[in-house]
Amino acid sequence: MSTPPPPHWSAPTPQPAYGEPALNGFALASLLVGLLCLPPLGAVFAIVALVQIGRKGERGRALAITGLIVSLVMTVAVVLVTDQVAGRLFDRLDTLQRFEGADGELTPVDDMRAGDCFNVPGGDLLAESPFIYRIACTEVHQGEVTSSTRLGGGAFPGVPELRRAATQACWKAQDAYAMDTWALPPYADMFYFAPTRESWSAGDRRLLCVIGTAEEEHRGSLRKDAGTLEPHQVAFLRVMNEADLALGGEPEEDIDEALPQYLDWARAVDVALAAEASLLDGAKQRPELAGPARAQLKEVEAARAGWQRAARATKPAEFKAAWDEATGAVSVRTEKALRGAYGLATTVPEWLAEQSGGDSDGSGSAAT
Repeated sequence: MSTPPPPHWSAPTPQPAYGEPALNGFALASLLVGLLCLPPLGAVFAIVALVQIGRKGERGRALAITGLIVSLVMTVAVVLVTDQVAGRLFDRLDTLQRFEGADGELTPVDDMRAGDCFNVPGGDLLAESPFIYRIACTEVHQGEVTSSTRLGGGAFPGVPELRRAATQACWKAQDAYAMDTWALPPYADMFYFAPTRESWSAGDRRLLCVIGTAEEEHRGSLRKDAGTLEPHQVAFLRVMNEADLALGGEPEEDIDEALPQYLDWARAVDVALAAEASLLDGAKQRPELAGPARAQLKEVEAARAGWQRAARATKPAEFKAAWDEATGAVSVRTEKALRGAYGLATTVPEWLAEQSGGDSDGSGSAAT
């Protein structure tokens, strides 16, 4: 039989433990994950750690804050690097695409000459630095070179000035290369490849003027220059093209803000029409040209009178009235008859038909 304990005995009282609180596992994970592999996930771990630490009294608050900061910084860095890498990748893919899908022989721009035909990948004739594939003009092609020249040296002239100079030079080159402008197909247009600011600093000065035909499948050369035409046709087309070029020189600014520039323009048009009138005065002596030449001369003289009044205008309203009078004095129908008498194309270009009210027969009025 067991002996009962003495009355004064009691069980020992448990003593409290005084060790450190546990370290939160998410706090450590946030720093490691954010620094080594997945920064966004590290930020999530850090937030979870801060919530748990506040609720449970665990250790690791400073570690979690550090993990959050590191994860956010690394996330931003990853985004920036990814953007740069993706940009380079897309550039390389674009370059590879431009190297593919064009028929012909890859040729440096400096080696292209007037009369050469070519293709560009994707038919993109607006590319600043195209890859040009020279091909025989008898094959399907997207462009035909009208001139290849080198621009003057010195400092880069600026994008607006370079664009203006290139546009003027290339229209003149096209008018000399394809003199009978009415014979060009409706999908043909003028393009040019000029130096960029970056390529200029590297010594690039090449200006390549082009007739682009990328919108439709085109074969054959569009060349119809002085060497392929009769002398009287060449003389006629030169004055007509100069008149068209002068008429196309309308200032870009609004007339209310740039009346002096418009006055200069009117004078330039009058000079071009004077040359046309002089040629027509001689042409009316030839029996086969007499009738159409007289009709055209009458209209040109009336147009000149309007342009001369425009050049003397002192107010924008006066200029506009004279301008309207000058453009209304000439008709597409008359020019069409004259071109036929010269043995040239008589299909009215779409742009001219639109100016004459959409009448392709030329019954409306339009600028010469």
